[in-house]
Amino acid sequence: MTNDYHFVTRWRVEGTCGEVADVIGAPLDLPRWWPAVYLDVKELRPADARGCGGRVRLIAKGWLPYTLTWDSVVTESRYPNGLTLEAVGDFVGRGVWTFVQDGAFVNVTFDWRVAAEKPLLRQWSAVLKPVFEANHRWAMGQGEESLKLELARRRAGDIAAARAVPPPPGPITYAGVGLLAGGALLGAGAVWLVRRIAGKTRRASRGGQGRKSRLT
Repeated sequence: MTNDYHFVTRWRVEGTCGEVADVIGAPLDLPRWWPAVYLDVKELRPADARGCGGRVRLIAKGWLPYTLTWDSVVTESRYPNGLTLEAVGDFVGRGVWTFVQDGAFVNVTFDWRVAAEKPLLRQWSAVLKPVFEANHRWAMGQGEESLKLELARRRAGDIAAARAVPPPPGPITYAGVGLLAGGALLGAGAVWLVRRIAGKTRRASRGGQGRKSRLT
């Protein structure tokens, strides 16, 4: 279906699996360390002793001028090597976080399979799916940068060193949205123009061949 999406995101950050799991596994902190995407998070049900069953409601956005509201429920914890969550709301599907230690770094993989049920996305995915996919990739790029900064802040030796770590990138402004949307429209226009010219060239070529055939 056109409103089905599958993304596999890979990050590489300095730290340990436990440090990464502690950050990713604390959804109430998302607006603080990943503010470019997560605007608000509310706890609906706390997790159990195994870290499962917790349910939160998230309000998120990317560089496009709309927000997404969805509930995240942790269905499996593999601490410190990852977790699995189910999404319900504007997104319906499943996300799997996997953390693998590689020396002083952690290779992070997020496998996200969802159906976009927000009416805007469901109705326009047939036409604007590449734009919506670019919106997701931008959001995850902000997440990698923000996670690196959060881990550096947590590993700082003292308060002064922690304060010296730059703040995470914030939500994109509508001026930025205009620039990005303008670029996307220009790109789409260029693709349309190239296809139109190519189509005319093919038709002209077929017409010429037909006239040549009749003459012979």
